[in-house]
Amino acid sequence: MRLLTTTILAAAALPAYAADPEFTVFDWAGFEEPSIFQAYIDQHGTGPTYAFYGDDDEAFQKVASGFRADVIHPCSQMVGKYRDAGLIEPWDTTRIPNYEQIEERFLDSEVFRDDEGVWFIPTDWGATAIAYNTETVPAEDVASLQVFTDAKYQGRTSLPDSSDDVWALAYLATGVTDWDDVSDDQFQAAADWLRQAHQNVMAYWSDPSEQAQLMASGAVDIAWSWNDGVVYLQADDYPVGFQREPVEGSSTFFCGYVNVKDAPGSEDKAYDFINAWLEPSAAKPLLDTIGYGHTSAEAMATIADEPAVAEGLADIDAPVLAQTPNDPALRQRQLAEFERIKAGF
Repeated sequence: MRLLTTTILAAAALPAYAADPEFTVFDWAGFEEPSIFQAYIDQHGTGPTYAFYGDDDEAFQKVASGFRADVIHPCSQMVGKYRDAGLIEPWDTTRIPNYEQIEERFLDSEVFRDDEGVWFIPTDWGATAIAYNTETVPAEDVASLQVFTDAKYQGRTSLPDSSDDVWALAYLATGVTDWDDVSDDQFQAAADWLRQAHQNVMAYWSDPSEQAQLMASGAVDIAWSWNDGVVYLQADDYPVGFQREPVEGSSTFFCGYVNVKDAPGSEDKAYDFINAWLEPSAAKPLLDTIGYGHTSAEAMATIADEPAVAEGLADIDAPVLAQTPNDPALRQRQLAEFERIKAGF
């Protein structure tokens, strides 16, 4: 079963999935799906070697501590941290023919590109919203994010073990839709709300397959979920809804690849891999297997009429907190406070 297989892969010792000894990708579990980068396999006869992580901060700590990979797949808010630590180098976009097809909204930050070059190739994006069991949770209960603090669901919820995602939830739940300018009072209100939500949490999920397993087993009825957790549940015929329009809103994020400085493997294969990802043909398998959208306008045009786009990626009639690069000091404060909350303080 896919869910179980992905969970095992995510938990295995690094590297978790060996193939090409000349090229290693450090990635989220689930993105080793060959159909997404089929052009790379067609060219080289095999996929990359994969190593997996469960959240962005974990990945950064491993790389900063000496773990060796050729490319890494952070989400947008982590790119600056890799840059500041001197762990990555710019991409040569003259070697990436479809770079110009990437939508401008995914590149609109000096963190991603500046006079020194292009530091980040955004490839995929998705939503974080409420996944729920449609047979046990009435639709009216998920009309508000306050469902995560509702005593009726004590021990029946799951949140991601990801500081960025839980703070996006907490800010939205307390009326903040832009985390670029958060006051001390707003931070404290969100922290207080998270402490309330913690009382209902059965488990913090570390990757989407774990979240899907928690729901499929009946242990959890409600989760703050990415698109892929919902796709996995749908594949197992689980009665799952994805509420992106609670009154307080939901979140969006986007991720992509950074080029590791002094990487051990083949630089040519790094570009072959990125070019495979940016092929328009990558959009359909990315949507089908993970539920994410593609950053290329040309690629998205190939899946515009897919029902999964309307369900999980279309514009919504509710506030949206976009997880874009924010103040590094605030992000570190959020991370430290989240660890305290999980520990019961």
